[in-house]
Amino acid sequence: MSDFAPAAEVASVRDALARLKANMRVTIKGKDDVIDQALVCLLAGGHLLIEDLPGVGKTTLAYSLARSMDCAFSRIQFTSDLLPTDVTGVSIYDENLKEFVFKSGPVFANVVLADEINRATPKTQSALLEVMDRSKVTVDGEAHAVGTPFMVVATQNPVDYEGTFPLPESQMDRFLMRLQMGYPRPGDELEILRTPKLGYDAIALNPVVTRSDVLKMQALAGKVFVEDSVLDYILKIITATRTEVEFKAGVSVRGGLALRIAAQARALLLGRDFVIPEDIQEAAGPVLAHRLSLARQTSDAMEERRTVLAALRRIIAAVPVPE
Repeated sequence: MSDFAPAAEVASVRDALARLKANMRVTIKGKDDVIDQALVCLLAGGHLLIEDLPGVGKTTLAYSLARSMDCAFSRIQFTSDLLPTDVTGVSIYDENLKEFVFKSGPVFANVVLADEINRATPKTQSALLEVMDRSKVTVDGEAHAVGTPFMVVATQNPVDYEGTFPLPESQMDRFLMRLQMGYPRPGDELEILRTPKLGYDAIALNPVVTRSDVLKMQALAGKVFVEDSVLDYILKIITATRTEVEFKAGVSVRGGLALRIAAQARALLLGRDFVIPEDIQEAAGPVLAHRLSLARQTSDAMEERRTVLAALRRIIAAVPVPE
């Protein structure tokens, strides 16, 4: 943590993020908190899982974020018959070259929308999740980098499990954050009802930041200062999840690192070059909840998520906040 984020660069990033947020608000009505969290995930260089009921704007949020950046974008509709090579690509024999040539799949983009990720088989899910972990596709012993920045925005319905393959806990850990959209407020929904066009192709947004801008913002997020007492605060929260009787297991080391970088990204989003305890408290739910599962099984997925969040809030409330 020796490198500090220069004040001028922090101000520049804040302006770029303000443009991004304003652009996304054109299509995402009344969900500024969700937009902010999605931008935190982008700044932190992580992958985002959006869970909620159908038709509340999960895919629209991903489209709006992707189209606000001058970056390569692709969408993969996950279905039960989707093969791993449909995601990553495949080597095809070229008669002219007399050799196998790799044809890249849709995962080779800067922003990849994995729609209804739990509709695909575990084998296909694993193919994507491996790329998320390494930012590379390995075919016939040769590694192919997918490029930078690389962000996967996956969606899934947490309630309808018929014909789905829920992501295992180890693979949920690959997502930096999990968000929910929720229903819009009546005033915002009325405005949505007045929108003449439907469908994602009708989303007409111009890019307001470049690929280079995104890379600079992500690099700067890693330089946001985290004081030792704040690091100790993170450690105490993580450690407390490991002794909480309601949880089957506590947060991993990777989960703790994810919380730190998400807090740094939130601080940068708010125009600060240092992390405060509030950044940790606000990031804890989206970053840690999906990495925790209850010791006692429940049949209601939404009830499990509420119980995990409630236990997490109790832990955070009990851990002394650094002065």
